[in-house]
Amino acid sequence: MSKPGASYAITPQLLLRAYSIGLFPMAESAEDDQLFWVDPEKRAIFPLDAFVVSRSLAKTVRSDRFEVAVDRDFDAVIDACAAPAPEREKTWINDEIRGLYRALFDMGFAHTVECWREGKLVGGLYGVALRGAFFGESMFHRERDASKVALTHLMARLRAGGFQLLDTQFMTTHLASLGAIDISREAYHRQLEEALGVVANFYVWGPQERVSGRQALAALGD
Repeated sequence: MSKPGASYAITPQLLLRAYSIGLFPMAESAEDDQLFWVDPEKRAIFPLDAFVVSRSLAKTVRSDRFEVAVDRDFDAVIDACAAPAPEREKTWINDEIRGLYRALFDMGFAHTVECWREGKLVGGLYGVALRGAFFGESMFHRERDASKVALTHLMARLRAGGFQLLDTQFMTTHLASLGAIDISREAYHRQLEEALGVVANFYVWGPQERVSGRQALAALGD
Protein backbone atom coordinates (compact mmCIF):
# COMPACT_ATOMS: atom_id res chain seq x y z
CA MET A 1 0.00 0.00 0.00
CA SER A 2 1.11 3.57 -0.56
CA LYS A 3 -0.43 6.93 0.17
CA PRO A 4 -0.09 9.79 -2.31
CA GLY A 5 1.03 13.14 -1.00
CA ALA A 6 -1.46 15.92 -0.37
CA SER A 7 -0.66 17.58 -3.71
CA TYR A 8 -0.89 14.35 -5.68
CA ALA A 9 -3.87 14.74 -7.98
CA ILE A 10 -5.62 11.52 -9.00
CA THR A 11 -7.38 11.90 -12.32
CA PRO A 12 -9.72 9.44 -14.04
CA GLN A 13 -6.97 8.74 -16.57
CA LEU A 14 -4.47 7.99 -13.80
CA LEU A 15 -7.03 5.72 -12.15
CA LEU A 16 -7.40 3.68 -15.33
CA ARG A 17 -3.63 3.43 -15.60
CA ALA A 18 -3.48 2.21 -11.99
CA TYR A 19 -6.03 -0.52 -12.69
CA SER A 20 -3.99 -1.63 -15.68
CA ILE A 21 -0.97 -2.33 -13.44
CA GLY A 22 -2.91 -3.98 -10.62
CA LEU A 23 -3.57 -1.07 -8.25
CA PHE A 24 -6.84 0.27 -6.89
CA PRO A 25 -7.59 3.21 -4.57
CA MET A 26 -9.14 3.23 -1.10
CA ALA A 27 -9.73 5.72 1.68
CA GLU A 28 -9.50 4.99 5.40
CA SER A 29 -13.10 6.16 5.78
CA ALA A 30 -15.78 8.22 4.07
CA GLU A 31 -14.59 11.23 6.09
CA ASP A 32 -10.92 10.89 5.07
CA ASP A 33 -10.03 13.05 2.08
CA GLN A 34 -6.85 11.08 1.27
CA LEU A 35 -6.67 8.03 -0.98
CA PHE A 36 -4.03 5.32 -0.99
CA TRP A 37 -3.14 2.68 -3.56
CA VAL A 38 -3.61 -1.00 -2.78
CA ASP A 39 -1.97 -4.03 -4.39
CA PRO A 40 -2.76 -6.90 -1.98
CA GLU A 41 -0.54 -9.93 -1.54
CA LYS A 42 -3.66 -12.04 -2.14
CA ARG A 43 -6.35 -11.02 -4.60
CA ALA A 44 -9.90 -12.33 -4.69
CA ILE A 45 -11.25 -13.14 -8.13
CA PHE A 46 -14.19 -15.02 -9.60
CA PRO A 47 -13.11 -17.62 -12.15
CA LEU A 48 -15.59 -16.84 -14.91
CA ASP A 49 -16.24 -20.53 -15.55
CA ALA A 50 -16.81 -21.46 -11.91
CA PHE A 51 -19.51 -19.18 -10.55
CA VAL A 52 -21.68 -21.03 -8.04
CA VAL A 53 -25.42 -20.65 -8.67
CA SER A 54 -27.25 -22.60 -6.00
CA ARG A 55 -30.61 -24.16 -6.73
CA SER A 56 -32.40 -21.56 -4.64
CA LEU A 57 -30.52 -18.66 -6.26
CA ALA A 58 -31.20 -20.04 -9.74
CA LYS A 59 -34.90 -20.19 -8.86
CA THR A 60 -34.85 -16.55 -7.77
CA VAL A 61 -32.95 -15.45 -10.89
CA ARG A 62 -35.30 -17.41 -13.14
CA SER A 63 -38.38 -15.93 -11.48
CA ASP A 64 -37.46 -12.38 -12.59
CA ARG A 65 -38.60 -11.11 -9.20
CA PHE A 66 -36.30 -8.15 -9.81
CA GLU A 67 -36.05 -6.04 -12.93
CA VAL A 68 -32.34 -6.06 -13.75
CA ALA A 69 -30.90 -3.01 -15.50
CA VAL A 70 -27.41 -1.72 -16.26
CA ASP A 71 -26.14 1.85 -16.00
CA ARG A 72 -29.58 3.28 -15.19
CA ASP A 73 -28.69 5.21 -12.01
CA PHE A 74 -25.00 5.21 -11.18
CA ASP A 75 -25.28 7.84 -8.45
CA ALA A 76 -27.99 5.91 -6.59
CA VAL A 77 -25.90 2.73 -6.70
CA ILE A 78 -22.72 4.31 -5.35
CA ASP A 79 -24.74 6.13 -2.67
CA ALA A 80 -26.26 2.82 -1.58
CA CYS A 81 -22.86 1.11 -1.57
CA ALA A 82 -21.52 3.91 0.63
CA ALA A 83 -24.39 3.76 3.12
CA PRO A 84 -23.94 1.91 6.43
CA ALA A 85 -25.36 -1.61 6.49
CA PRO A 86 -25.59 -4.33 9.17
CA GLU A 87 -22.57 -6.13 7.71
CA ARG A 88 -20.73 -2.88 6.82
CA GLU A 89 -20.82 -0.09 9.38
CA LYS A 90 -18.07 1.92 7.68
CA THR A 91 -17.18 2.56 4.06
CA TRP A 92 -14.10 3.70 2.15
CA ILE A 93 -16.24 5.55 -0.43
CA ASN A 94 -15.41 9.20 0.16
CA ASP A 95 -16.25 12.25 -1.95
CA GLU A 96 -13.14 11.89 -4.13
CA ILE A 97 -13.97 8.28 -4.96
CA ARG A 98 -17.53 9.27 -5.83
CA GLY A 99 -16.24 11.96 -8.18
CA LEU A 100 -13.61 9.77 -9.82
CA TYR A 101 -15.94 6.86 -10.51
CA ARG A 102 -18.71 9.17 -11.70
CA ALA A 103 -16.18 10.54 -14.20
CA LEU A 104 -15.29 6.99 -15.27
CA PHE A 105 -19.00 6.29 -15.70
CA ASP A 106 -19.36 9.37 -17.91
CA MET A 107 -16.35 8.15 -19.91
CA GLY A 108 -17.93 4.70 -20.39
CA PHE A 109 -15.57 2.70 -18.15
CA ALA A 110 -17.58 2.39 -14.92
CA HIS A 111 -20.80 0.38 -14.95
CA THR A 112 -23.61 -0.70 -12.68
CA VAL A 113 -25.84 -3.75 -12.54
CA GLU A 114 -29.04 -2.86 -10.71
CA CYS A 115 -32.02 -4.74 -9.28
CA TRP A 116 -35.31 -2.87 -9.18
CA ARG A 117 -38.66 -3.88 -7.76
CA GLU A 118 -41.85 -1.86 -7.94
CA GLY A 119 -39.86 1.18 -9.07
CA LYS A 120 -37.37 1.03 -6.20
CA LEU A 121 -33.66 0.25 -6.36
CA VAL A 122 -33.22 -2.73 -4.03
CA GLY A 123 -29.76 -4.05 -4.88
CA GLY A 124 -26.83 -3.71 -7.20
CA LEU A 125 -23.14 -3.29 -7.76
CA TYR A 126 -20.66 -1.11 -9.60
CA GLY A 127 -17.24 -1.64 -11.10
CA VAL A 128 -14.84 -0.74 -13.89
CA ALA A 129 -14.46 -2.45 -17.26
CA LEU A 130 -11.09 -2.22 -18.97
CA ARG A 131 -10.66 -4.35 -22.09
CA GLY A 132 -11.09 -7.97 -20.93
CA ALA A 133 -11.03 -7.23 -17.19
CA PHE A 134 -13.82 -6.14 -14.88
CA PHE A 135 -12.93 -4.74 -11.46
CA GLY A 136 -15.82 -5.13 -9.03
CA GLU A 137 -15.84 -2.33 -6.48
CA SER A 138 -18.84 -2.70 -4.18
CA MET A 139 -22.34 -4.12 -3.92
CA PHE A 140 -25.39 -3.65 -1.73
CA HIS A 141 -28.83 -5.08 -1.12
CA ARG A 142 -32.03 -3.83 0.47
CA GLU A 143 -33.98 -7.01 -0.24
CA ARG A 144 -32.91 -10.59 0.17
CA ASP A 145 -30.86 -12.01 -2.71
CA ALA A 146 -30.90 -8.74 -4.68
CA SER A 147 -27.09 -8.38 -4.69
CA LYS A 148 -26.71 -12.07 -5.58
CA VAL A 149 -29.05 -11.64 -8.54
CA ALA A 150 -27.08 -8.57 -9.67
CA LEU A 151 -23.83 -10.54 -9.41
CA THR A 152 -25.32 -13.44 -11.37
CA HIS A 153 -26.38 -11.08 -14.15
CA LEU A 154 -22.95 -9.43 -14.11
CA MET A 155 -21.27 -12.81 -14.42
CA ALA A 156 -23.51 -13.75 -17.33
CA ARG A 157 -22.82 -10.46 -19.10
CA LEU A 158 -19.07 -10.84 -18.67
CA ARG A 159 -19.13 -14.41 -19.93
CA ALA A 160 -21.23 -13.47 -22.95
CA GLY A 161 -19.11 -10.37 -23.62
CA GLY A 162 -15.79 -12.21 -23.73
CA PHE A 163 -14.24 -10.98 -20.48
CA GLN A 164 -11.35 -12.95 -19.00
CA LEU A 165 -11.09 -11.61 -15.45
CA LEU A 166 -13.48 -10.57 -12.68
CA ASP A 167 -11.48 -9.00 -9.85
CA THR A 168 -13.26 -8.64 -6.50
CA GLN A 169 -10.24 -7.33 -4.59
CA PHE A 170 -10.64 -8.75 -1.06
CA MET A 171 -12.14 -12.10 -0.05
CA THR A 172 -15.23 -12.27 2.14
CA THR A 173 -17.21 -15.24 3.40
CA HIS A 174 -20.10 -14.15 1.18
CA LEU A 175 -17.94 -14.03 -1.96
CA ALA A 176 -16.30 -17.35 -1.13
CA SER A 177 -19.74 -18.98 -0.87
CA LEU A 178 -20.40 -17.89 -4.46
CA GLY A 179 -17.15 -19.30 -5.81
CA ALA A 180 -14.58 -16.53 -5.37
CA ILE A 181 -11.01 -17.67 -4.79
CA ASP A 182 -7.80 -16.06 -3.55
CA ILE A 183 -4.78 -16.01 -5.82
CA SER A 184 -1.31 -14.61 -5.28
CA ARG A 185 -0.32 -11.13 -6.38
CA GLU A 186 1.95 -12.63 -9.04
CA ALA A 187 -0.81 -14.87 -10.43
CA TYR A 188 -3.20 -11.94 -10.45
CA HIS A 189 -0.80 -9.77 -12.42
CA ARG A 190 -0.37 -12.54 -14.98
CA GLN A 191 -4.13 -12.94 -15.39
CA LEU A 192 -4.57 -9.18 -15.60
CA GLU A 193 -1.98 -8.89 -18.35
CA GLU A 194 -3.74 -11.61 -20.33
CA ALA A 195 -7.16 -9.99 -19.82
CA LEU A 196 -5.90 -6.60 -20.98
CA GLY A 197 -4.85 -8.23 -24.25
CA VAL A 198 -8.50 -9.07 -24.97
CA VAL A 199 -11.16 -6.74 -26.33
CA ALA A 200 -14.42 -7.52 -24.50
CA ASN A 201 -17.88 -5.96 -24.70
CA PHE A 202 -19.84 -5.02 -21.58
CA TYR A 203 -22.78 -4.10 -23.82
CA VAL A 204 -23.01 -7.53 -25.44
CA TRP A 205 -26.61 -6.97 -24.42
CA GLY A 206 -27.51 -3.34 -24.99
CA PRO A 207 -27.92 -0.96 -22.04
CA GLN A 208 -31.66 -0.70 -22.70
CA GLU A 209 -32.15 -4.41 -23.42
CA ARG A 210 -34.11 -6.37 -20.84
CA VAL A 211 -32.18 -9.55 -20.00
CA SER A 212 -34.30 -12.25 -18.40
CA GLY A 213 -33.13 -14.53 -15.64
CA ARG A 214 -33.39 -17.50 -17.97
CA GLN A 215 -31.18 -15.72 -20.51
CA ALA A 216 -28.59 -14.92 -17.85
CA LEU A 217 -28.54 -18.50 -16.56
CA ALA A 218 -28.25 -19.84 -20.10
CA ALA A 219 -25.13 -17.67 -20.62
CA LEU A 220 -23.69 -19.33 -17.51
CA GLY A 221 -24.50 -22.78 -18.82
CA ASP A 222 -27.14 -23.37 -16.15
